[in-house]
Formats: sequence, structure tokens, C-alpha cells
Amino acid sequence: MKWRWKILIGIILLAVIGLGFAGNYFYNYAVVPSEKDFLEGDTAGTDESQTKASNQAWFKDTDNRQMQMLTSEDGLQLSAIYLPAEDPQGKTAIIAHGYMGNAETMADYAKIYHDLGYNVLVPDARGHGKSEGDYIGFGWPERKDYLQWINHILDMNGSDETITLYGISMGAATVMMTSGEELPKNVTSIIEDCGYTSVNAELGYQLDQLFGLPAFPLMNVTSLVTKIRAGYWFGEADAVKQLAKNTRPIFFIHGDADTFVPYEMVDTLYNATTAPKEKWIVAGAEHAESYKMDPEAYKKQIADFLAAYDK
Repeated sequence: MKWRWKILIGIILLAVIGLGFAGNYFYNYAVVPSEKDFLEGDTAGTDESQTKASNQAWFKDTDNRQMQMLTSEDGLQLSAIYLPAEDPQGKTAIIAHGYMGNAETMADYAKIYHDLGYNVLVPDARGHGKSEGDYIGFGWPERKDYLQWINHILDMNGSDETITLYGISMGAATVMMTSGEELPKNVTSIIEDCGYTSVNAELGYQLDQLFGLPAFPLMNVTSLVTKIRAGYWFGEADAVKQLAKNTRPIFFIHGDADTFVPYEMVDTLYNATTAPKEKWIVAGAEHAESYKMDPEAYKKQIADFLAAYDK
């Protein structure tokens, strides 16, 4: 009988070791900042080459461009690009880039807001660009960074400044997760483009798409590894739960051909909040390509939403 118990214990130990190895592998694959072979390399908010050349030149060469820095609550030095409005109107847009992007990839979106008279702040998320950090938070720890950036803007521009938040892909999840925090009254609107419902849902979906593996138990093990190595559980990073606490007007944008962050997620997100809200579904747009499909329509949709709510 003893030998059977030894075999059983051996099998369990091998399974635990195997899962631990797999969890660390998936953590390094998805959570550690590095070149990702599963990214298409043509995603707006991720790849600088997808930015319009004229907007990229403007973004890099404008005389008023400034670098801003702050220290996160956990001691990281975070960086952002700041472009003051040519004719300041007391309003600022804070813009969040996508997974493995950086501030430099957001020129198209910065230009939209700058042309509308906004000061523009584009942070590098922790672990991206010039910001410190050795992991990707998928919007969860970043939500606290964005609270600090909001206060940074108020310190710079005064307590009467109006602030709007914009994000694309992971940046969209970031601003939605920020929406559930206690925001100052200065934050008057939020716009998200193709964000995911939760980290568990998105990474579980990608695990199936990339490897053909079920979420359980690998997601659970990787979440534990992430808690140990990065300080958060996947289950915490839930935009749906945060939107349930949101009170700010919010605009949801999603392409109906998106298979990276499934199109179906937008309805779940839209239904999660009781705040004033609008939704724009872009026919034929793949992930983060709604602007690329029709830049002028995209600009008008944003301008109309801000005109209605950002007062």
C-alpha cells in the first residue's frame, strides 16, 4: 500500500512542479515587458510605425513638448510627454497607450485632443517607454499611477482644470479601471477604445487562441506567480467591477472585426455602468483600427462626445 501512496505523492509533486514552471513561463511570456512574438506589430497605440507620418513629426518636433516625471506610490520613476495647448482653455486630456506601446506611439490621438484645444499628457505606463518597472500591470496598478497623473496636472494647471481620460486597448482598460476610483470632480469624461473586460477574461482568451489551452489551472497558477512577483492578482484587474462604481460620462468604441480583444466584450462593458454613456461600433475595424478606418469620423465622434459632456 505504501508504494501506491509514494507514487501518488510523486505524481502530485511532478504536477505541482510542472504547473509552477508553466506559470512562470506564462508570466514571462505575458507580464514581463519584452518583445512579444504574438503581437502583429501593426497595432495602433503599440507600434509607432502605424502613426500618420505628419502627426508623428508634429508630436516629436513641436517646440512646446515637455517631459514630466513623478514617483509612483511603490517608488517607480514614471515618465510622460506633455504638450500644452496653443491657446489654453483650462482642460487637459490624459492619454493611455496600449500593451507594449509607449507615449511615442500615441501621436494620432494626442493630435486629436490638441487640435480641440486640450493640453495633452501622454504617460509611459510602468514597464514601458521611459518609465521604470519590470512587469505589465494590464491597467490595475496603473490606475493608481493615473490618479497621481491627474493630481500632477492639477498641481501644474490649477484646481479648476477640466480633465478627460482616453485610452486604447490596454490603455482603455487602464482608464476604465481608473473610473472606479475616487476621482476629483475635475475628471469630467472618459473615452475608451477596444478595452477588455478583465485580465482573467483577456488572458484566458489569448491562452486558448495562442496555445489551445483551457484557462484552468494555468491562469490560476500564473495569477499566483504574478501576485508574488508583481504584487497583484489577475482577478483584481476587472474593468467591469470598476465601471460599476463609475459616475463619469463614458464613450465606448470598438471595431466589430476585433478578434484580439473580442468585440463581444464591449456590450459587457457598456452594460456595466449606469453613468451617462455612448457607444460607437466601427464596422469592419480590427483591433485598435477604428481611427485608421476613418480618421475624420473618429475625430468627429470624439469631438461630439466631449462637446456634450466635457464642460
